[in-house]
Amino acid sequence: MIDNRARYSKLIKDEAIRLGFLQCGIARADFLNDEAPRLEKWLMDNHHGTMSYMENHFDKRLDPRLLVDDAKSVISLTLNYYTDAAQSDPDAPKISKYAYGSDYHQVIKSKLFELLQFISENIGEVAGRAFVDSAPVLDRAWAKRAGIGWIGKNSNLISKKTGSFFFLAELIIDLDLEYDHAFETDHCGSCTKCIDACPTDAILSPYIIDAKKCISYLTIELKDEIPNHFSDKMDNWMFGCDICQDVCPWNRFSVPNTEQSFNPNDKLLEMRKEDWLDITEEVFQQIFKNSAVKRTKFKGLTRNIDFLKRT
Repeated sequence: MIDNRARYSKLIKDEAIRLGFLQCGIARADFLNDEAPRLEKWLMDNHHGTMSYMENHFDKRLDPRLLVDDAKSVISLTLNYYTDAAQSDPDAPKISKYAYGSDYHQVIKSKLFELLQFISENIGEVAGRAFVDSAPVLDRAWAKRAGIGWIGKNSNLISKKTGSFFFLAELIIDLDLEYDHAFETDHCGSCTKCIDACPTDAILSPYIIDAKKCISYLTIELKDEIPNHFSDKMDNWMFGCDICQDVCPWNRFSVPNTEQSFNPNDKLLEMRKEDWLDITEEVFQQIFKNSAVKRTKFKGLTRNIDFLKRT
C-alpha cells in the first residue's frame, strides 16, 4: 500500500499558500503534555483576569481529539496582517494594526473552509473543524509543534522568516499526514526589549503574561472600568497594543500584507485626535462596520477614549 502522507501534506501546504496563508505546518494531534502544567498554573495565579472562559474546557484545550472525533492532524496556518500604514495624527488615540481592516475572523474562516473543501475534493472525504481564535485551542503551542516558530518572551509566536505580525488558525482533521518537526530553538536569546518596553509591566518574566496588566486586555477584554493606576501607562492606546511587537528585532523581517480585506480604512487613518474625542455612534458604525473593533462596541471604545483623556 502506497503511503500518501507526504503527497497529501504537500498538496495541502501548496493550496494554503495559494489561498494567501503565510506559512503552513502540520503536527500530530496529541495531548499537549508540556503545556498542561503551565496553563494550570497561569489560571491558578489568576493571570487571565476576567476572561473566565479560559477556565472552561481545560481538557479540550490540551487534546484536539476531544474537539474532533478521531483527529489525526493539526494543520497550523498563519496569515500576515502587517502594514506600514499609520494613523495620520500622531496625537490621535491608537488602534492595533490588526484592526485596521476587516475582521480577521471572517476573512480567515472563509479561507479555512476553502482549504477544507479542497482537501475533500482532492484527497477524499475528511472530517474536520476550522478554528480561529474563538475556541479552546492553544494555537501558539500547535504552531510551535508544527515547526512555524517559537513562543517569544512576550508570549507571541515568532517566525524567523516573518516576525510575529500574523494571525494564527488551525484545521483539525481525521487524516494522517506527514508531520513537521517541532520548533525547539528559542531565538530570543538575551534580548529583553519587549519586557523593557511594556509600559504596564504586563510581562512578569519571560513567557509569563499577566493579562490584567496588558493594554490589549484592558482596552478589549475588560468590561469594567479601567483601574485608575493605569492612567499614565496606556501610551495612548484605545484598542489593542503593538508595543511588544514593534520593538521586537525579528519584526524587521515583516513585510506589508497582500490581503485586500486587510487594507486600512482610510477614514480611520485620517481621523484626528479631536474626531476621536467627539466620535458619535453613527461614525463608529460607519468606520468599524466590518471591523474587529466592533467587539468592544461603541460604549467600550468611548470608555477607553475617556480614560485616555485623564492622562
